Amino acid sequence: MNNIKKAVLLTLLIGQSAIGSAQFRMNMGDESPLRKLQFAEMAITNLYVDSVDEKKLAEDAIRGMLDKLDPHSSYLTPKEVKDQNEPLSGNFEGIGVQFNMIEDTLLVIQPVTNGPSEKVGIIAGDRIVSVNDTAIAGVKMPKEEIMKRLRGPKGTTVHLGVVRQGIKDLLKFTVVRDKIPMKSVDAAYIIRPGIGYIRVGNFGATTHQEFLESIDKLQAQGMKHLILDLQENGGGYLKAAVDIANEFLEAGDLIVYTEGRRVPRTEYTADGDGVFRQGKVVVLVDSYSASASEIVTGAVQDQDRGLVVGRRTFGKGLVQRPIDLPDGSMIRLTIAHYYTPSGRCIQKPYTKGDHKDYAMDMVNRLKSGELTNADSIHFADSLKYETLREHRTVYGGGGIMPDYYVPLDTTIYTKFHRELAAKSIVIQHNLRYVDNHRKELQSRWTDFADFKANYEVPQTLIDAIIAEGEKQGVKPRDEDELAKTLSYLRLQLKALIARDLWDMSEYFSVFNEQNAMVNKALEVLTHQ
Repeated sequence: MNNIKKAVLLTLLIGQSAIGSAQFRMNMGDESPLRKLQFAEMAITNLYVDSVDEKKLAEDAIRGMLDKLDPHSSYLTPKEVKDQNEPLSGNFEGIGVQFNMIEDTLLVIQPVTNGPSEKVGIIAGDRIVSVNDTAIAGVKMPKEEIMKRLRGPKGTTVHLGVVRQGIKDLLKFTVVRDKIPMKSVDAAYIIRPGIGYIRVGNFGATTHQEFLESIDKLQAQGMKHLILDLQENGGGYLKAAVDIANEFLEAGDLIVYTEGRRVPRTEYTADGDGVFRQGKVVVLVDSYSASASEIVTGAVQDQDRGLVVGRRTFGKGLVQRPIDLPDGSMIRLTIAHYYTPSGRCIQKPYTKGDHKDYAMDMVNRLKSGELTNADSIHFADSLKYETLREHRTVYGGGGIMPDYYVPLDTTIYTKFHRELAAKSIVIQHNLRYVDNHRKELQSRWTDFADFKANYEVPQTLIDAIIAEGEKQGVKPRDEDELAKTLSYLRLQLKALIARDLWDMSEYFSVFNEQNAMVNKALEVLTHQ
């Protein structure tokens, strides 16, 4: 709307305000909701006693409308759009290092293979202390600010100051930023003879290709059966979920369908060219497995292609359509529901506008006993469905209920351990230990199988963590809590050291040996 029209309408507003709001509404002539919103915005912008941010006013109005709808319709600013899309796009542009902050210094855990940092000679254990002559160590710079300085458009250069153990002088590197791949397959390895394990962290643009590469690698190592771990996988792209489910199913098998008030039923079916249509499959899920994870899980379960182990999934079955706005912001508007092949609606119940109760769902599940006791879970007969081939009973009502329930073991995560972790005492001491002993660790443990079978976390590292906890007021309540904590702590530290020396597959290889859900999956596969 141009300034002349605004001035005319403003004059009208001022004149009508003197007559009275009721008369003003009658003389408007156009009572459409959009016109009403437009006049309200102009009134506030031009007449309000204090200055207002017109852009923020519009954003708040959009958020206000969306807040009254379902929990997943949302408004994103241009920056939020970029931040949200980055993990799913499969890459970002930067220097290519995995890092962590040890106290207030950036410690390189691993440079990305063939990435820009590795190409110029940056190695694990290096400390990046300056970026373009600006100190980032010892100045308590926020992690987000450090990442902002390291990232940048492909082809641009960044000058890094690096401290390396055993080298007296500051090392200087010039790194040319490049596209850095972001993996969504966290781990892929042979967990038992003939049984592969693949963990998918999210469903992004490169997930399907990563999955195919993992399948190919594991089949070359003798994999016949598969554990697909979707624990804590919050979802992602529908296409990625459909493509992965397709790898397990036969031609024409329904994977998922969507349907909404203004959106006709759309079906997604398998093409019959999947690479893993034979062999047993077990899918692992928990209460944080959502959206795309539930699509894959529901398809495998309903088509009787495999079995599901774990706890009821999140229940996010609403389809959002992105609506791009002129300034780069976006509305993600719910337009339909996801349904599994048997007709179950994945979405759990919600009350429009009541986001607080929806957000408290996990707390409510814990309080009700659902996460810790199978006997606490009850389904109405109206929620019963049947799988499509073997006619097994499965349940609707929101989320995917597993075939084999594994309770959450609340005893292994002691209060003492949670407090140690919350204060970053565990991760900081692990980083410091690996940093101080990297050469001897790499020299002694050249073979991961040897490490997994024989490495023991040194007592000195355990003692240092306990001592630091005591120094910060974190103590076990009694000897029993200490014993439970130490058992889990040793496993955690061994897995973290394996990650720092190798990668995430080795991390999960160590951790999964005492993972109740993984062990249940192995039991199911060996006794099926």
